[in-house]
Amino acid sequence: MATGGWGPGNGLGQPGGNGPGGQGGWGAPYGPPQGGPYGPPPPNPGPYPNQPPYPYGLQPTRPAARRRRGCLSFGTPFGLVGAILRSAHRVATRLFAQEGDGRIEDRIVDRVQLARTVLGAAATIALILAYNVNPNRWEDAAYGGAAQLIVAPFVLIIAAPLVIIGFIYYAPPHLRPHLRSRLRVPLKAVGWYVLTLVVMSGILVPTALTVDADDGKSWWEYALAVASLIVIVWGFPFFFMASLYSARSAFNSAQVHPMLPPVLTLTLVWVFAAFSLIGDGLPGGPPVVQFCSTLGGPLSVTAVSLWELRRMKTRFGVTLRP
Repeated sequence: MATGGWGPGNGLGQPGGNGPGGQGGWGAPYGPPQGGPYGPPPPNPGPYPNQPPYPYGLQPTRPAARRRRGCLSFGTPFGLVGAILRSAHRVATRLFAQEGDGRIEDRIVDRVQLARTVLGAAATIALILAYNVNPNRWEDAAYGGAAQLIVAPFVLIIAAPLVIIGFIYYAPPHLRPHLRSRLRVPLKAVGWYVLTLVVMSGILVPTALTVDADDGKSWWEYALAVASLIVIVWGFPFFFMASLYSARSAFNSAQVHPMLPPVLTLTLVWVFAAFSLIGDGLPGGPPVVQFCSTLGGPLSVTAVSLWELRRMKTRFGVTLRP
């Protein structure tokens, strides 16, 4: 059981001796062998004489089957695309999805969050079909979802420092130095995200401004073209996954405290709700539909986040203040 989220967990039990039956070592006891010059026969003759009989002994194993790549080998377009996506996903996961030892793994919370997402998407589709049958509405909704995914890390970069400062200030005085010392991992994730944007912009912008397909290309124009191709093929999927994981993990903020990601999620969802209300206004339909369409998502996310914080406290003993 967690001790307030900060105490050391229960250590694993220490194993006993490595001999049979918990003895201190392997092999026969000291002294001359008993029962003849060659000693008694082994209890289980064979290549593994000290193993217990079947079914507790070594089981015969089938040789591992050779994996066939088939049509998804690297020589095919689908295999090459899959290899590129796996490479980008592996790097993005290593940099922006570090759960750390402070992350609380709760499958029930994950299922509730997934159910809330599915129900929210179904409610949005129902409202569009019922009160706003505009052909462009689907395209606007798709672009809006993609824009929120891209903008979410930038909102976190701006708003998260204020939330984290308030979070640390709310903690007891003896825990504040410990919380500040754990800010290195989130700051490192923010640095990698900003560096990704700088590198991609530093390659694509000069390429668009200087490289001309009509004139003769010099060596640096070829180098820029190759670098731009790498950014488009590998950098764009990596940036998309980095944005997704950064928004989901709030730049690895669980490394600071397990309760920090739900708090940042609350801040992010209400910031997006305010932006949507200011930019698009109220949707069409009756007042009840306008209220549900505007505040249904933020209120449901708030309820789930508060329930997650409550569950951390009651089930796992994780608190910010005693």
